[in-house]
Amino acid sequence: MDWGTELWDQFEVLERHTQWGLDLLDRYVKFVKERTEVEQAYAKQLRSLVKKYMPKRPAKDDPESKFSQQQSFVQILQEVNDFAGQRELVAENLSVRVCLELAKYSQEMKQERKMHFQEGRRAQQQLESGFKQLENSKRKFERDCREAEKAAQTAERLDQDINATKADVEKAKQQAHLRSHMAEESKNEYAAQLQRFNRDQSHFYFSQMPQIFDKLQDMDERRATHLGAGYGLLSETELEVVPIIAKCLEGMKVAADAVNAKNDSQVLIELHKSGFARPGDVEFEDFSQPMNRVPSDSSLGTPSDGRPELRGTSRSRAKRWPFGKKNKPCPPPLSPLGGPLPSALPNGPPSPRSGLDPLAILSEISKSVKPRLASFRSLRGSRGTVVTEDFSHLPPEQQRKRLQQQLEERNRELQKEMDQREALKKMKDVYEKTPQMGDPASLEPRITETLNNIERLKLEVQKYEAWLAEAESRVLSNRGDTLGRHTRPPDPPASAPPDSSSNSNNGSQENKESSAEPPSEEGQDAPIYTEFDEEFEEEPASPIGHCVAIYHFEGSSEGTISMAEGEDLSLMEEDKGDGWTRVRRKQGGEGYVPTSYLRVMLN
Repeated sequence: MDWGTELWDQFEVLERHTQWGLDLLDRYVKFVKERTEVEQAYAKQLRSLVKKYMPKRPAKDDPESKFSQQQSFVQILQEVNDFAGQRELVAENLSVRVCLELAKYSQEMKQERKMHFQEGRRAQQQLESGFKQLENSKRKFERDCREAEKAAQTAERLDQDINATKADVEKAKQQAHLRSHMAEESKNEYAAQLQRFNRDQSHFYFSQMPQIFDKLQDMDERRATHLGAGYGLLSETELEVVPIIAKCLEGMKVAADAVNAKNDSQVLIELHKSGFARPGDVEFEDFSQPMNRVPSDSSLGTPSDGRPELRGTSRSRAKRWPFGKKNKPCPPPLSPLGGPLPSALPNGPPSPRSGLDPLAILSEISKSVKPRLASFRSLRGSRGTVVTEDFSHLPPEQQRKRLQQQLEERNRELQKEMDQREALKKMKDVYEKTPQMGDPASLEPRITETLNNIERLKLEVQKYEAWLAEAESRVLSNRGDTLGRHTRPPDPPASAPPDSSSNSNNGSQENKESSAEPPSEEGQDAPIYTEFDEEFEEEPASPIGHCVAIYHFEGSSEGTISMAEGEDLSLMEEDKGDGWTRVRRKQGGEGYVPTSYLRVMLN
């Protein structure tokens, strides 16, 4: 069944239907175009969202990037970004394969439809023109027939009229004969015109218009086929990106499964482990024993010479780590009463506080708690930390890791420079053997620069190796202090910590001798505040106070100085919150000692 046979008389219907088909094609093209705009806007918003939540700092500079949670989140953002790229690909394919192709095909269909209907209208106009000619010949034949009949009647009437002359009769007969001849010619012309019109009409309805309708039918069917293919491209374009989108979703699932809470806990430990020893237990101070007060000691903490004693300095801000500008060593573990723990005081004598004023002891307790509190406050960090090249501003464990990273980077750079030197040497040999390829002298500046870089990197490697060895020894030392503290219980209060190095015979003998001797009178009655010698005035840095050692300190670490119990020292720098004070001995020598080992008086 075709349109030319079944719809031979539905020219207007076919015209409306083909126009509707082209309008539908244009509507679909417009729909796909708006769909691509939606996809592009969706992809743009996804990319903006990813950019908003993507970490701004590089991964090597961001400590949070080491956590599996952060890594999974970044991976999810990357997968979403890839998903947005697939949406952009969908929009691009729809725009090129659907919008452009169908829009171009729609224009071709419109031109073809216009041509077919113009041909059909010309055929209709020709048929209408033939029908008008047929009508004209028919009306002329009818008119000539009436006139011929009228002329015949007139001639017959004159022939019967006795009063009519012969000439009138002859004239009337001639006129009737002429009209009869004209009617006969009109009849022949009308018959010929009718035959021609019937032939044209038959050709119009049985051949010409069916062919045009068949062409319109073929055009409309081709349009519908392309439109269906366009419908299919809408889904095919989506199916093409489905595997990649599935990989994106699978990557998100893998990122979700990659979150490892235990590993993140270990990463946090590795990032922020300081390597410091934990503070000791708070000792019990028994104030129930009777203690006599000297009437001259009525004022709180006033020495015998009448000068006030400064019990502590105000600390506006605690430093984060016990390392100062001059590479202060890590202080030994301190007891809550200001004295060292067993592992930190190998030659410590009995506590000399029994002869002090009770209120002075209370002041000592308030001072002794500060290092413990400062150790907790130090977890918040300090904004005024000075960054040093050897990372001594960091805790020991973190310093060791940073030095290890720097050493690995220097080794990689050194290996790279050495490889480049070998390559330049080979290139120079090639140039010497074949001068056509280049001048060997042109490589000398680069070789010299590479050698200088190698020497510089070797020096830096040696420097970082020395710093790393020192940091590792400090970490091992802190670990030993922590193990010694946890393997031995604290001694009772009211007595100084005993010697912790029991495995050393020399240490044990000194501990026995020190425990047998009573507290030194010189250490108790020594003046707490004395005048400075004039020789100190000539020093570039003048003392800011005076202090007395209440414990013996070996000073074996770098930057420290040894002192004896009861020794008078000059105060050169106050405690900055890290537990160390810089002092100067009268015999000469300057260094750091634990603040809790001193009784400090400022000028």
